[in-house]
Amino acid sequence: MQDILSQYNSVTEADVTTWFEVGTVSDFPENSGACIKYKTKQIAVYNFVRKNKWYAAQNLCPHKMEMVLSLGMIGDKNGIAKVACPMHKKNFSLEDGSNLNGDDLKIATYPVKIKDGNVYIGFSD
Repeated sequence: MQDILSQYNSVTEADVTTWFEVGTVSDFPENSGACIKYKTKQIAVYNFVRKNKWYAAQNLCPHKMEMVLSLGMIGDKNGIAKVACPMHKKNFSLEDGSNLNGDDLKIATYPVKIKDGNVYIGFSD
């Protein structure tokens, strides 16, 4: 199981070597998540309309090792965009992947850019 988890590492915009087109803005639900695949990774993509911002993170919950985070509810905790795992309600920051419940487990996050109505996620592999 650690092998699956180890393929997910946060990427900063400065580290991006590939901007991968994942669809158009209208392909993604507002204030909710959807899942895309990049190589062997499942990535959750969130169009957080209320914050006028897009987020991308691993779809894999590091606690239960299930591909479910794209199904989680997104919201705001003290000004930080977050997703709640639908299986056990642990909250992860969509900004930096940290676990807002104070646990060690965190998730990988990826930069998102919108250009000409298309959605791109940044990867470094």
